[in-house]
Amino acid sequence: MRRRPALSVTLLVLALAAAAGWSHWAGGWSASAAQEKTQEKAQDAVHPALTVTVAPPVQRTVASAIAASGNVAAWQEASIGAQVQGLRLEQVNVNVGDVVRAGQVLATLAQDTVQADVAQAQAALAQARAAEAEARANAERAQALAGTGAMSAQQIAQYATAGQTAQAQVQVARAQLQAQQLRLGHTRVLAPDAGVISARSATVGAVVGTGTELFRMVLRSRLEWRAEVNAADLARLAPGGGARLQLPGGEAVAGTVRMLAPTVDAATRNALVYVDLPRHAQLRAGQYLSGELLLGEHAALTVPLAALVVRDGFTAVFVLQGGDGVALRRVRTASRGGDWVEVVDGLQPDERVVQQGGAFLNDGDRVRVVAAAQEVQP
Repeated sequence: MRRRPALSVTLLVLALAAAAGWSHWAGGWSASAAQEKTQEKAQDAVHPALTVTVAPPVQRTVASAIAASGNVAAWQEASIGAQVQGLRLEQVNVNVGDVVRAGQVLATLAQDTVQADVAQAQAALAQARAAEAEARANAERAQALAGTGAMSAQQIAQYATAGQTAQAQVQVARAQLQAQQLRLGHTRVLAPDAGVISARSATVGAVVGTGTELFRMVLRSRLEWRAEVNAADLARLAPGGGARLQLPGGEAVAGTVRMLAPTVDAATRNALVYVDLPRHAQLRAGQYLSGELLLGEHAALTVPLAALVVRDGFTAVFVLQGGDGVALRRVRTASRGGDWVEVVDGLQPDERVVQQGGAFLNDGDRVRVVAAAQEVQP
């Protein structure tokens, strides 16, 4: 019975020794695992994040321009109407889109009534001329009898006055005939200048009044682009400057600045720039087109469009530093052309820029650098 306590003490000692060994072994394993994780993190820190192509910015000669948009309108549009009252439209010779020359007959009004008025005026003129001849002869005979006492001075004066009155009646009749002949000429509606018909309201058989519009015409088929620009940009523009419009099909059309608006819209703070346009099959009055007002050429620092990234709302590029590190650099851009963009601030000509893949990089990442194709020596 006395040996049982000694056995219990022995078992307790063995248990404590086993626990101490397990704790030492577990502690050693934990330290080893932590050391391995630290080594892995260190290896990750020096491992390149991405293989990239870098190249310096390219110097180009680019054209400065102001972006603008506006309506295409007729340089001048004429309203062509009837100049006589109450005549029936007898014939219409043109339609919308027809190109006409100056003086071409666009429409004809019925002439029957006017021709009758002309004949009546001709008869009135003949009658006035006959009366004028008779009155002139009477005045001459009366004047020949002056001083003989056969006629009084008052009678002689009356014949002279009658002769002058008859002469005035001839002039009135002649004027009335000219007016009727003018009406007869106005029965032919003529084009005031060369151009293209843009609208037609003339209908055969309609009775038109004086001033009734029958056609609208773009004079000389000449169109202009009324571009809207900010008032602050007017000082950079001048008549004679170039412009370039983008047509819906992608084709570009060149124009010339004709005039700058003398006023600025008080609501929008924009001003109009009037640009003369050449004739083009795709240009139509009423189109709303975008384009550029050219300011001239200048030397510019450019990078590939794919090199740009947007971070925190700012445009930036990744610049190579230290041989295998990249730094995020904010830049300010201007004009674009094809696959490149102009950088006006934030980049030096001798720096090398990540050409593409920047969206997968962060500031301070290490990269594996591959030279751009233009830098590889043959």
